[in-house]
Amino acid sequence: MGKRSTVDTLPPQLKSWLDAEMVKRGFGDYRQLAEDLQAKGAEVSKSALHRYGSKFELRMAQLRTSTEQATALVDQNPDDEGKLNEAVIRLAQDKIFSLLVEMEINPTDVDANKLFKSAAEIGKASVQQRKTAVELRERIAARAAKVADEITKEAKTMGASEETIKTWREKVLGVTTA
Repeated sequence: MGKRSTVDTLPPQLKSWLDAEMVKRGFGDYRQLAEDLQAKGAEVSKSALHRYGSKFELRMAQLRTSTEQATALVDQNPDDEGKLNEAVIRLAQDKIFSLLVEMEINPTDVDANKLFKSAAEIGKASVQQRKTAVELRERIAARAAKVADEITKEAKTMGASEETIKTWREKVLGVTTA
């Protein structure tokens, strides 16, 4: 087994800073990153940063591609949760397998069932999140309509014009008059 990367031995807070800086700097400027790390008390060569950055950039590109593919699936199947969930799970399984191969890990050395079950759980969580978001938007809209009705009644008792009431409902409360 090879020597462990000095980047991987950095304290978590410094590693998080480094990851953010690499993204911010477009995975370049490794000489300056090495100097900045040295100023923070860590000795990491620009070569080590480049090796780490290359792998990190590749993983970021893979994640971006996966996200784009999942977004395309959602866009094409917005109302069919079952098929969409199945497609997302299959996509995740494919990506997990690809990553294991790219990382030179023998897929038989890993409990693939646990990984695939995790992908299924992610799919379920995604469906639940969307359901919760829809319910929350409906509750907010219902509450806004109720508040608008209450304000409308109060405004009428105070003698406000229909135009003023309409303006308040549409521009301030975001509720259009039916």
